[in-house]
Amino acid sequence: MPTTATAAGHHQLDAVIEQLESIVIGKSQQLKLAFATLLAGGHLLVEDIPGVGKTTLARSLAVTIGLNWNRVQFTSDLLPADVIGISIFDVHKQAFQFHEGPVFTSLLLADELNRAPPKTQSALLEAMEERQVTSDGNTYSLGKPFFVIATQNPQEQLGVYPLPESQLDRFMVSLELGYPDNYSERQILAGADSQQLLETTEAVTSVDNLLYWQAKAKQIHTSPAVLDYVQALLNATRDMARSGRCATGLSPRAGLSLLAMCRAWALLHSREMVLPDDVQEVFTSVAAHRIGGSLRKGLPLTEELLSQVVAG
Repeated sequence: MPTTATAAGHHQLDAVIEQLESIVIGKSQQLKLAFATLLAGGHLLVEDIPGVGKTTLARSLAVTIGLNWNRVQFTSDLLPADVIGISIFDVHKQAFQFHEGPVFTSLLLADELNRAPPKTQSALLEAMEERQVTSDGNTYSLGKPFFVIATQNPQEQLGVYPLPESQLDRFMVSLELGYPDNYSERQILAGADSQQLLETTEAVTSVDNLLYWQAKAKQIHTSPAVLDYVQALLNATRDMARSGRCATGLSPRAGLSLLAMCRAWALLHSREMVLPDDVQEVFTSVAAHRIGGSLRKGLPLTEELLSQVVAG
């Protein structure tokens, strides 16, 4: 573990959240969920209409932590090579040379992912799951950390390709930003432009500290009682799927994602163990897009499941 990270205390975690909240106004819960997803080593899907701050969220995280980042605007004519890179023949060396695509970065913003055709969407799958890409039979590793924030427009909008269940499952968390409340919107309208603010914003922590926090999150204790609670939720989603009330039940991989998010959430709140409250705080963001096929369809189902399991 880097020695520069050993002194990374909770006050620095608070400093990250505080700076994010000063840039993305009125979205404290969503910012914490996004940061917790990064701490848990997962990927984030933001489902919402254009103009509510999805790009600002991604850029704020990159600037605040000091991450290199790239943005890919997904369109109907985007090719897989435009994402992962391409091999080009070098006449002087008489050999093909691989030119890295924008996926070779610490934070990748895949903007409007569902506007690209399925073949291009799938180009991200190996990178997200294996932290590597394959081109012309050669495998290239991605660095650490590697964090994908994908945005998608609501499926009722024109020109979108719904993400298949296999790709939705690659995202640890899905969330909406939504419209700001009146007070927050007034602050946005009366304050400085967020993009201009980001130009002068400096990192409040380092990549070494982030890697330290990610390792520490994995060590947060999870008691047998919490595991029982998580299993009860997983089984409840499967029962609901068998009765045809939701698209699919949660897989064991989804259960691992839920536990990873719970540990990261506990770390954000200065605790060495996961509480049932942590499960309730993050369950909807982990489960809704998996059991509903989209975040909006899954939201009421997750609320029902939480109430059902607690009552049972």
